[in-house]
Amino acid sequence: MSTSSISGLPPPLTGTFPFSSCLPPSGRGAFSEVMLAQERGSAHLVALKCIPKKALRGKEALVENEIAVLRRISHPNIVALEDVHESPSHLYLAMELVTGGELFDRIMERGSYTEKDASHLVGQVLGAVSYLHSLGIVHRDLKPENLLYATPFEDSKIMVSDFGLSKIQAGNMLGTACGTPGYVAPELLEQKPYGKAVDVWALGVISYILLCGYPPFYDESDPELFSQILRASYEFDSPFWDDISESAKDFIRHLLERDPQKRFTCQQALQHLWISGDAALDKDILGSVSEQIQKNFARTHWKVSMERKTTMLLFQGVATGVLVLVLELVLLLGPAWPDPTLFPQRAFNATSFLRHIRKLGQSPEGEDASRQGMTRHSHPGLGTSQSPKW
Repeated sequence: MSTSSISGLPPPLTGTFPFSSCLPPSGRGAFSEVMLAQERGSAHLVALKCIPKKALRGKEALVENEIAVLRRISHPNIVALEDVHESPSHLYLAMELVTGGELFDRIMERGSYTEKDASHLVGQVLGAVSYLHSLGIVHRDLKPENLLYATPFEDSKIMVSDFGLSKIQAGNMLGTACGTPGYVAPELLEQKPYGKAVDVWALGVISYILLCGYPPFYDESDPELFSQILRASYEFDSPFWDDISESAKDFIRHLLERDPQKRFTCQQALQHLWISGDAALDKDILGSVSEQIQKNFARTHWKVSMERKTTMLLFQGVATGVLVLVLELVLLLGPAWPDPTLFPQRAFNATSFLRHIRKLGQSPEGEDASRQGMTRHSHPGLGTSQSPKW
């Protein structure tokens, strides 16, 4: 099947356009949509981001910046830009396809989960972000939703994705306020010049969540949430932190240091004994963490299970015609296939391609929530409310 045979898809390129098959849009962002595409003459699949040029008028610098950043990057724990193509009407970014799902979903599926597991995850992300910083790149939007597993298999590596807000820091400090509330650093809220330390702060928030299942800063009110962040006001609440090592808490304190000059760098964090040594405990904390994740990040086991099964179908089908298998699923769903405008922004992965499965069991409130960039919390374990990404 060629791209031109599917109604509503961007026009295919002529000549050497390397993709022979494309599936209907799996995600839609502010001015782009993402499709699962297959390279000509092989089973290699990519996530093809299609950007209409008319939607870029006045915003060319945003995409140019994203491409410039992605072209500098080559790291095993970062979702790669494989190629860029252009037609008279569209720009096409071929992104590495990752199929293992989101971070929280995989934790919920585990049979056991320990500090050592959390330490291993954080170490992989730190390695990737340290690499970015060595190139002068600040990600600026690190959060659990942007940490994806490469494959559905148990030994899969974790991948950093979504470089839409990333920036190359060429000597000078940055000044544009951006990010996701709850993960932004104090200096950014204070509208001060900032740099790579904002990524370290975000990693501190992520590390905290990985060990208890809820965020360090939470409130229904934006002013109060930001006040907590500005004061670096958080606690290691009992009983959620009773079984967590002092080394883990010390690690988090260094990442959630209010003063960016005193905050750990990625290299310092990688050398901390909780990451580099044997300080992380091996006690199973899955029960407590998964309960809090379920309460605070609003994902049902049914949706996770269906996504997992469909992702495995995707993997099993690669050798025998994955595009046919997934298209059969589209035909089977028929009218149940959701409006693509409901998909979240920047869905560069097979998980996002399969979000139609999630939507089948999701309420209108849940659908609206999936389009938001940040989950805020009034208290550990007491539900969620939504706030958009800046």
